[in-house]
Amino acid sequence: MLPLLLLLLPTAHGIGKVSNKPALTQEKLEGVTTASTFVLDQPRCVFNNYSTAVIWLVVALDKDAYAFNNSAGPGTNETAFQRFPDPVHAYMTLNVTLNSYPCPKPAGDITVLRVGSETSCAQDETRPTCNGPLPGPGPYRVKFLALEGSVPVAETDWSAPITLRTAKSPNSIPTTSSGHSAGMIAITTILSILFAILLAGLVAMLVFWGSDSCGSSTFGKQESVSVRRYNTHHVYDQPAARL
Repeated sequence: MLPLLLLLLPTAHGIGKVSNKPALTQEKLEGVTTASTFVLDQPRCVFNNYSTAVIWLVVALDKDAYAFNNSAGPGTNETAFQRFPDPVHAYMTLNVTLNSYPCPKPAGDITVLRVGSETSCAQDETRPTCNGPLPGPGPYRVKFLALEGSVPVAETDWSAPITLRTAKSPNSIPTTSSGHSAGMIAITTILSILFAILLAGLVAMLVFWGSDSCGSSTFGKQESVSVRRYNTHHVYDQPAARL
């Protein structure tokens, strides 16, 4: 009977609304949204009146966010990450005490939460509050919910829809229509033509050298033959013999 009364207590007294709406961080960070994660600002100075509460993040599909039951307990089959998004349409994760969100924010601190960053527990059903990778582009909505024990005592508004990035299909990537691809094709064509010209010149040179060596022979210069003339000196020096 007591658990039933605890569940009815928030309905009877109403859940406190805090003036906060979760949003993607405005910090200059890489990958504020990826294919399976997104980054939120922490709820600093939001739940100051609930010092004994545990703050949970509720992640839901956009179309199912407002149907979420605040009395659904964290860590149950009704809110387990491993069963999201079907049949579970919203799960609860990133539970911390208020001490983790000190107010005011220390100067220079980057106070953000990356939703979807845990991969080790994504398939581990013993960790139903896993902050596992989101299964699709969404869109999603999130809110922070403060529980004292199992009783919800305060909540923020739902965020605006958050859509993740989607990877492009290889078939959708243009090959020749983009300027980059056309430039690459032009460079490749020019290099191919230059290579063909160079190759043709090399072949022609080899053919010319081959024909020159086969059609002509190199002969040494023929040595001239000289005949030395000898004069018999006594024929000219002495007078002719008279008969």
